[in-house]
Amino acid sequence: MARILFLVHRLPYPPNKGDKVRSYHLLKHLVARHEVHLGTFIDDPDDEVHLPVVRGWCAGLHVARLDPRTARLKSLMGLLRQEPLTLAYYADNSLRHWVGDVTQRLHFDAAIVFSSAMVQYVLPPKIPTLVDFVDVDSAKWTQYGAEHGWPLSWLYRREGRALLEYERSVVHQAQASFLVTDKEVALFESLAPDCVGLVHASGNGVDAEYYSPDTPHATPFSADEIPIVFTGAMDYKPNVDAVEWFAKDMLPVLRQRWPRLCFHVVGRSPTAAVQALTAEGVNVTGTVPDVRPFLQHAAVVVAPLRLARGVQNKILEAMAMARPVVAAVSCADAIDAVPGRDLLAAATANDFVASVNGLLQEPQRAAAIGHAARDCVLAGYSWDARLRDLDARLDAVVSS
Repeated sequence: MARILFLVHRLPYPPNKGDKVRSYHLLKHLVARHEVHLGTFIDDPDDEVHLPVVRGWCAGLHVARLDPRTARLKSLMGLLRQEPLTLAYYADNSLRHWVGDVTQRLHFDAAIVFSSAMVQYVLPPKIPTLVDFVDVDSAKWTQYGAEHGWPLSWLYRREGRALLEYERSVVHQAQASFLVTDKEVALFESLAPDCVGLVHASGNGVDAEYYSPDTPHATPFSADEIPIVFTGAMDYKPNVDAVEWFAKDMLPVLRQRWPRLCFHVVGRSPTAAVQALTAEGVNVTGTVPDVRPFLQHAAVVVAPLRLARGVQNKILEAMAMARPVVAAVSCADAIDAVPGRDLLAAATANDFVASVNGLLQEPQRAAAIGHAARDCVLAGYSWDARLRDLDARLDAVVSS
């Protein structure tokens, strides 16, 4: 058993959005094997009620409170300091003091840091540090820049450049660094050739016992509709873009052929833009106690993500529930699945329309794709299997 300092930018429980799913399973994996001291933020007051659960898992816990509106203003200090705005957004004196105090009082075998924003609390590294970047965040900011006009385009591109330089520096100082897929690793290496060979893939998994089609759930849909489902945190920009794109560019065409079709946007904190999509044929649920009924009874699950890459938990969860999924090519490519057998991949709005049409016209084929999707998840996406590489590198650091 090792003593681990675990730093995460958002309380890793409950696992109700993409990054929290990954950080939750990483935390549970670590506490089953090691003594874990967790430093983290709460940016949603609803998470306060979950602190006793997390405290029960950890040998030590410090939680800093983060108000997103104040943090956005504070992040502009990064312009004056010529550093990534992300670092200023997550800068907190109480967390910095806690890390300094606990690392002075206790001997830690390693630090595991989840997301580049949290590495600032252990630099320069005084203990061996492993960093889970998850995605190439710098590339996301650069992509956002291409989607907006000035001045946001300038600000986002500037953040992309500054964050890439920071990511490169972190990789050279860490004992090991991880991204969620081989494609993300290849992307980062293309942007930072000096880091070739220093970053490794550590993929997402899924709890296939929890997301199981064998557990019956009452349908949340009316009997006379054909439900198409998207799940995800609906204040996350790539998710907002995805549902707007589907609702505006694909749904009207599909409803000409399938007038009973209804697009269900299932997820917490829908933005005003998402709520504005509510109309005949579109249902925005907001927070639901359990997404499994929506997945289990969906005719098709869609993931038309244009601004996100990497392994999407929402896709794995739908596949585990044996649902036919139509996903953006970039997301489908990130999964070790066979397009056409385990899921369908689409690049354009017309591709999505054709794929969804095909599944609705051939329910037996849709069911076969769903069963193959479940088999794919069972074969290669348990969390223990996905975290083996991190285990091996942590063991090497601890034993050195």
